[in-house]
Amino acid sequence: MTAGAVAAGHPLTAEAALEALDAGGTAADAAIAAAAAACVVEPVLASLGGGGFCLWVPAEGRPCVYDFFVDTPRHPRPEAELEFHAAECDFGTATQVFHIGLGAVAAPGMMAGLDVLQRDLARLPLARLVQPAARFAREGMTLSDLQGYIFGVVEPILADSAEVDALFRGPDGARLSPGDRFHQPVLADTLEWFGREGPRPFAEGPPARTLLELMHAGGHLRAEDLAGYAVQRRTPLHRHHAGTEILTMPLPSSGGVLIGFALDLAEHLAAEAHGSPDHLAGLARVMRLTDRARRDSGLGAATGEAEEAAALARLADPAALRTYASEVAREISGAPQVARGTTHISVVDRRGNLAAVSLSNGEGCGRLWPGTGIHLNNMLGEEDLNPRGFHRWPPGVRMGSMMAPTAATLPDGRRIALGSGGSNRLRSAILQVLLNLTDFHMTLAEAVVAPRLHVERGSADVEPGYAPAALESLAGEVAQLTVWEGSNLFFGGVHAVERSRHGRLQAFGDARRGGVGRVAAPATA
Repeated sequence: MTAGAVAAGHPLTAEAALEALDAGGTAADAAIAAAAAACVVEPVLASLGGGGFCLWVPAEGRPCVYDFFVDTPRHPRPEAELEFHAAECDFGTATQVFHIGLGAVAAPGMMAGLDVLQRDLARLPLARLVQPAARFAREGMTLSDLQGYIFGVVEPILADSAEVDALFRGPDGARLSPGDRFHQPVLADTLEWFGREGPRPFAEGPPARTLLELMHAGGHLRAEDLAGYAVQRRTPLHRHHAGTEILTMPLPSSGGVLIGFALDLAEHLAAEAHGSPDHLAGLARVMRLTDRARRDSGLGAATGEAEEAAALARLADPAALRTYASEVAREISGAPQVARGTTHISVVDRRGNLAAVSLSNGEGCGRLWPGTGIHLNNMLGEEDLNPRGFHRWPPGVRMGSMMAPTAATLPDGRRIALGSGGSNRLRSAILQVLLNLTDFHMTLAEAVVAPRLHVERGSADVEPGYAPAALESLAGEVAQLTVWEGSNLFFGGVHAVERSRHGRLQAFGDARRGGVGRVAAPATA
């Protein structure tokens, strides 16, 4: 058995990782098994019809980012031919409009990504790694309160087509709710097929043909979108902060770049203690400038390339970012960016190999891939994707994302993998956990549990736990302040693992998003 630790968004996701470790796998095997399981047990957030990223940091050797996120279709259809419409989802305190239908589906990368990870990094065969996921799908799982809440939020999407509607209903015809068993036997068959033959049938074989037939009814995807999809291997973005080496997502995704930008700005902070007025005001300033950089670089505003580069250069006082600014502005604005529903998995094994995996299906498009049980993504339905209007994304390109699987090596030798779900809030969640570890010397659990702040478009949302004087210090940084009544999934869900210099393993899942941490055969310090 390989000792290791995993943190994830569901107990069964973590269980799949532990099974891979128990079978002699490494952190890579565990991450693949967990990612496949997440597509079953976290069905709104992850899917074989979506995509994601894996940051692999071996104990020895070069780190690598595996980009298996979605591609924009190569030959967009006229808008009048698309099945594409709005779905208003109710979060309880606010509503948000998502766009769904076949016209919202981008070319999926999940199966290609898991296959490449297995061939590059794993010890165990793919068929063995997807066994837990197939079992969970066939035998069913008990829905949690959090999943019941998520199902309620996306009810308009679940009810949009007869096949998806039926999938999320029980034998009595009622919508599945907490405590109910959720069975997906067709998806179980698909996972086993994928384990035996890899992604090729789903790119060129009978399943591919059924998907393309479905697309005739209002989608963009063609045969070359499926057969031509390729996983991209990228060099991680490197940053140093407070003596800590940090690796995160590079371009074309924006999340890691913006975290790196914020870390550079945070070098100028000098807070006396976590939660002090100077800490909270300084953190808000960093977030405000980072949000401004995001919008000025074309992520949230339609500006010209020269204006984008100039705006970023004005903000890029740290030398490490100043030379990077024009490239950031040009390349981020050229790659459509997605900030959607996500989940995250972090794994470390006893040798110190780290895997950080972030996955997304958007919210799903409301349609199933015929004969597979796979809920297709709705990545092209991102409101911010096209500031000039829908359906104007560049064709045939890898989409960027706010997702930012991250790793850190601290001065005391601790090796940490972390990441988060949470749309735009995930980057502020990851940033704060990193600063809690580096600047305030917290333990892993303390760094994740500590109250969070998020600043965007002049407004600050804050979790409870800060003193009144600290909250008052925000008046000079933001125009509006909202203090939440309790911790909330709005503020992300950072799932993190750690290996100490002496081999001690820890895992901590963020309760904000139902996170769990599990350790297999932990070594003693």
